[in-house]
Amino acid sequence: MTDTHATSGAGIAATTLAHTSLDDLRARLIAHLDAAARTWLDRALDEAAAQPGIHGPITVWELRLAEAGRRCGPAHADAARVLILHAARADADALGRVYSQGTAAERRAVLHALPHLVEGPDALPLVEDALRTNDTRLVAAAVGPYAARHLSPHPWRHAVLKCLFTGVPVDHVADLDRRARGDTELARMLRDHAAERTAAGRPVPRDLHRVLTLTDPTDGEESRCASSTPTST
Repeated sequence: MTDTHATSGAGIAATTLAHTSLDDLRARLIAHLDAAARTWLDRALDEAAAQPGIHGPITVWELRLAEAGRRCGPAHADAARVLILHAARADADALGRVYSQGTAAERRAVLHALPHLVEGPDALPLVEDALRTNDTRLVAAAVGPYAARHLSPHPWRHAVLKCLFTGVPVDHVADLDRRARGDTELARMLRDHAAERTAAGRPVPRDLHRVLTLTDPTDGEESRCASSTPTST
């Protein structure tokens, strides 16, 4: 079925949702929506702003989150949900409720919204839950700027390994260069993973070599250049 909600393009890339200012995100989204979808979005944002937080068993803005895919089209629903969550001033408790009760798409939007809405580590349980799944879109959303900011070294290393296990491109891992540089324990884990795959006759992911290069603290700028042109064995 043709998506009648889009006016151009293939939608806003998921990797931009957590990294783009909310004003820019709204402008980009509006540029992709037709008149009916824009009207619905404006109304949904106004409703969320008028009744923020949690009220009763379900709030009007939670209903709008559920409608976003139908109203804006699947390619734009994540962006619409992030904006609604922000308009509702959803805190860690509200985000936790949406995450626990929502669909996979709504959970993904919560993860994308975290760096825009939660300053401290209160929402880390949501990130950790997503990283325990095998849903690659949830994993990709979980390793964004919020995880880069708040995950401690041990779970962050396992998040990188999770991306390699599930085939999520490490381009989704926010602040990868900084956090990986000089991390000898991550380097050991990567080498062990590569050895296990080689012993099993399985190919070593290209991204593994890229991250392994980043763990070398002595390469500096040369390391960053090498990471953009990974080699495979």
